[in-house]
Amino acid sequence: MASLTPPSTAVQPGRIRVLKQGSLDKKRGPVVYWMFRDQRVRDNWALIHAVDQANKNNVPVAVAFNLFDQFLGAKARQLGFMLRGLRLLQRNIEETFQILFFLFQGEAEDNIPNFVRECGASLLVTDFSPLREIRRCKDKICNRVSDSMTIHEVDAHNVVPVWVASEKLEYSAKTLRGKINKLLPEYLIDYPMLEQPIEEWTGTRQSIDWDSIIAAVLRKGAEVPEIGWCESGEDAAMEVLKGSKDGFLTKRLKNYPTDRNNPLKPRALSGLSPYLHFGQISAQRCALEARKARKLCPELLYLPATLKAIDTFLEELIVRRELADNFCFYQPNYDSLKGAWEWARKSLKDHASDKREHIYTKEQFEKAQTADPLWNASQMEMVYNGKMHGFMRMYWAKKILEWTTGPEEALAIAIYLNDKYEIDGRDPNGYVGCMWSICGVHDQGWKERPVFGKIRYMNYSGCKRKFDVDGYIAYVKRIVGGTKKRRADSLVSGKEKELCG
Repeated sequence: MASLTPPSTAVQPGRIRVLKQGSLDKKRGPVVYWMFRDQRVRDNWALIHAVDQANKNNVPVAVAFNLFDQFLGAKARQLGFMLRGLRLLQRNIEETFQILFFLFQGEAEDNIPNFVRECGASLLVTDFSPLREIRRCKDKICNRVSDSMTIHEVDAHNVVPVWVASEKLEYSAKTLRGKINKLLPEYLIDYPMLEQPIEEWTGTRQSIDWDSIIAAVLRKGAEVPEIGWCESGEDAAMEVLKGSKDGFLTKRLKNYPTDRNNPLKPRALSGLSPYLHFGQISAQRCALEARKARKLCPELLYLPATLKAIDTFLEELIVRRELADNFCFYQPNYDSLKGAWEWARKSLKDHASDKREHIYTKEQFEKAQTADPLWNASQMEMVYNGKMHGFMRMYWAKKILEWTTGPEEALAIAIYLNDKYEIDGRDPNGYVGCMWSICGVHDQGWKERPVFGKIRYMNYSGCKRKFDVDGYIAYVKRIVGGTKKRRADSLVSGKEKELCG
């Protein structure tokens, strides 16, 4: 059972859980930060805590990252983006802060205990993830390290730590919003400067062949190739947030409330989800910059639309994102029909045998071989662009429910496709998005109808009333055509280089 009474630290105590308290009968060794979800040097509470504890005890500190073997089905698209960001991170953290970065491959429950044992560490700091695979891994690590080892878990991902925001599974955004807003004055604060380590690392050092590792990952996961529209790394993330050329807060914010649900206007969205997913930018930093934008521009007081844009952005960034973490943290069946509310399970079960107009296999869905050109376009946008528009994700998932033999199969297919092709797949937001669309999580019951029962319904006609459906289909066709051409050109270029070599 995790404790909520960590030692004195530069980080708010509520942000830290003690997963394992070590014995104090041994000379203190180095501090190791096992980085997983929050892959950044800037604005990282877990890293701040690790360095702070190392300096308080006059011991060295290092960062370790474990590269799982295709974690939850991640392919070249996701792993390539992640590794390119980590390569930049290693250079930054070693050159600027003289903190060594270690990269391991394989099973973290073996690699991390072995590393802390070899370097004689006495404190292991880790960031927080609500996903069951990582929580199980941490349990195994707690059991495999020595009795003298202490393990701290720091929620560096949420503005308000998930276990502080609520002690239970919340029913909806409405039930969580007030709790989070009440705690924002305490937790939505600026970050302290990251200190330089006092003690130099005297243990083993590691040379990382990034080119070979990335090349191997790209070969192994080539079925889902990388995307070209999204550059990896902390600097790129800050450019998307507030860059002078096309930053969300600086150039695109005002259209967010009105255009964010229009699939033909993707620039109305922040574009931050890949960076938030891989932890290359802090949600807390995004929120602080959004608030700063309001304070630094008095003229915004006379632009209600812009003020509404900031409020809408903060609602999505903080309340909705942290609601997803709440669900995955407190609901062990976060990707299963078992995790739906009772009313939804009963309603879906009552209509499981209803006649479907179409039944498609997983392979047909994956290849966009349905009778609905709008659905096919949304699937192709995800496959080729690595990102399906948020409004289309809802329609896409609900149609999978309508065209499969039952809700269990629909949920499994939706999660499989989302995790395989979305650059930000394998994320609490993705699981909750599928659960909302198919199982009614964080929603209410609606008028009962065949197949859907009381689950909220969406159809083609409704989409036509909201946006230019034919325009969206044409837009996706251009994306697909352009992507295919770039891949073909790249293949020809690669073969020419081989011939010249």
